[in-house]
Amino acid sequence: MTGRTLIAGVGNIFLGDDGFGVEVANRLAAAELPGWVEVVDYGIRGMHLAYDLANGYDTAILVDATPRGGEPGTVYVIEPDLQPQPRATRPAIDENPLFNAHGMQPDVIFGMLDMLGAQAGQVLVVGCEPASVDYGIGLSEPVAAAVEEAVRVVLDLVARTGPGEPAAQPGPGGTGPGGTGPGGTGPGEQGTRDAGPASAQPAVSDEHR
Repeated sequence: MTGRTLIAGVGNIFLGDDGFGVEVANRLAAAELPGWVEVVDYGIRGMHLAYDLANGYDTAILVDATPRGGEPGTVYVIEPDLQPQPRATRPAIDENPLFNAHGMQPDVIFGMLDMLGAQAGQVLVVGCEPASVDYGIGLSEPVAAAVEEAVRVVLDLVARTGPGEPAAQPGPGGTGPGGTGPGGTGPGEQGTRDAGPASAQPAVSDEHR
């Protein structure tokens, strides 16, 4: 491994709050970051992201809109289960999320890595509960207000996962407007663990669906 960290902003800016990851990446691109950190706005270029992950980053932090049933604007940190999806259960190409407007879900990216015969290093997802992913440009008020919180969380993760630092460990809960978001796994996030906000103690959580 190279000691490099990738911060990947993903999402579709034409689907409202789905553009959350892109906005966070744009903010981080203007920040002072160590030389071993790379920030990339991938938009909906899932294959591009998969190839870049296959090139060998020690840590990848994916920033994306993440519907889990919480209050809109809630920020989550998730450690996904990177176990490959059985080939027999993979969707046909015309059903594959890579070929629709929402085609950047982390599980899709990991499936692409598996098909490439590659493995990622540590992967964390900084997600935000969207209010709306209907057609339209611009974030909703609660999600726009969560952008700065997500930037702080990503910067904290970078500090904790850099060269010579222990890997960030998942802890309980998530952050949201005015308090703590729900812990555990949410809808459609089987095999994930929630990590806490930047200020949380890094205790390991073994909650799975």
